[in-house]
Amino acid sequence: MDNYELVSIIGGGSFGQVYLAKHKVEGKHYALKKIKICDLSEKGRENTDNEIKLLQSFKHINIVGHKESFVDNEQLLNIVMTYCEGGDIYDKIRDANGKYFSEDQILDWFTQILLALHYLHEKRILHRDLKAQNIFLREGKVRLRNEVRFVWVTLVFQRF
Repeated sequence: MDNYELVSIIGGGSFGQVYLAKHKVEGKHYALKKIKICDLSEKGRENTDNEIKLLQSFKHINIVGHKESFVDNEQLLNIVMTYCEGGDIYDKIRDANGKYFSEDQILDWFTQILLALHYLHEKRILHRDLKAQNIFLREGKVRLRNEVRFVWVTLVFQRF
């Protein structure tokens, strides 16, 4: 946690809080999610470790990037991700106050979402929580958030 300065809370829920954080050396902003893990069983911690390794492997323009993860002194899991300054699609729709988006805009977003899902499916991963609140905008591009199981579930396909 020494490398980050918490700027403000930008989200939260039953899983924990999400902060806008500034990297002290890089000067860049990131989204930093703090999740309580002290109540997890040994198996739960093992699953979480595996899912973080999976998150780290995602390299796609339309998926929110993972910078690093660590457990702090308070035994909170900290997941540092790309900060998407454009917010999520849910807020974008709400803020439009009933105005329609152009067909071109909708098709562009839809195509980018499909590209992100195609990437995950090629890795044999289901998103399982696809909704407007998990689709973010950064520099005009859609970024799909895909996170650890007790927040945004990922599931590796089973071969039959």
